[in-house]
Parts: sequence; structure tokens; C-alpha cells
Amino acid sequence: MPRRLHGPHAAPAGAASPVTRSSAPGRPEAFRQNVGLMLIAADRRIFVGNRADRPDSWQMPQGGIDEGESPVEAACRELHEEVGTAKALLLRESAKWITYEVPEDRRPAHWKGRWRGQAQRWFALAFTGTDADIDIHAHDKEFDAWRWVTKHELLSLIVPFKRTVYEAVFEEFSDLL
Repeated sequence: MPRRLHGPHAAPAGAASPVTRSSAPGRPEAFRQNVGLMLIAADRRIFVGNRADRPDSWQMPQGGIDEGESPVEAACRELHEEVGTAKALLLRESAKWITYEVPEDRRPAHWKGRWRGQAQRWFALAFTGTDADIDIHAHDKEFDAWRWVTKHELLSLIVPFKRTVYEAVFEEFSDLL
């Protein structure tokens, strides 16, 4: 049953308890704890943003989980920060952590060698607003452009090292696409 998001940073009622970075169940230790968001429009296209720091680097919204924050709380916060909206219904959370390694030359400096990649909990969200409700410049400048695409278009846009992650996400949420 879809759950309405209550405000930009609030988790829906009945959300999972917060986890710590060191104790997230099922998350490999060498991978940074993270959430990913598959925001789905009524026509089943998917929101994708172009990273502001890397030209022609499209991806679905994603971001780290803060200490003491639950994955669903992080998903709500990332939706607000990166997409600039709370107009969404939470449809489903992935059943497990999905991991990927980031090539060494693409690892952020602030990781300081602590992580080899990311372990992500993915959230499928139904977008309930209009394009005018999206403001990628409202908070963080994560994206400099955005659009709605099919899953096949998205696979051709993303960096190769994320392709298997996106394929796993599409498989897990296939009934929603």
C-alpha cells in the first residue's frame, strides 16, 4: 500500500528504525551506506538528473544515509534536496542492499579510502505532482538538468559501472514500470 510522505524530511508512519553506519544489517563494510530513488511518473517514465559536477553523467537521485537516520528518512531527505519536491508516494523499498564498486579514479576525495563503493537501499516512489513541482535548484546543486525517461533510455545514459545496479532495481520494481 503506498504511503504518503509527510513533509520533506519526515519518514512515513511505521518506518524502520534508524541504523548506524557500522551496524546496517546486510550491508558489506567496505561500502558506503546510501539510498537510491526511482521516482516514477504516471506514464511510468523515470526521473533522471544530469550531475552538475560531471557533464553527461545522468542518474537517478541517490545520497548517503546520515548517522542515526533510517533509510526511508534518508530517501525523503534526498527527494527534497535533489529533486526539490515532496510530491510523491512511497511505493516500496528494495528487499536487500544493492552494492556496486566505484572505479578508483571516480571515488570522491572525501571518502579518504574508506569505501570501495556504495551499498544502496532503493525506494520506488510515485510522483504525484506536475513538472512545475520539481525544482532541482531549490537546495543542493546535485543536478543541472533533468528529464523523464524510459528504463531503456536510462540504461543508455548512465555510467557503465552503475548499469548492473539499475538493472537490479528495474527487476525488483518491474511491476511498477
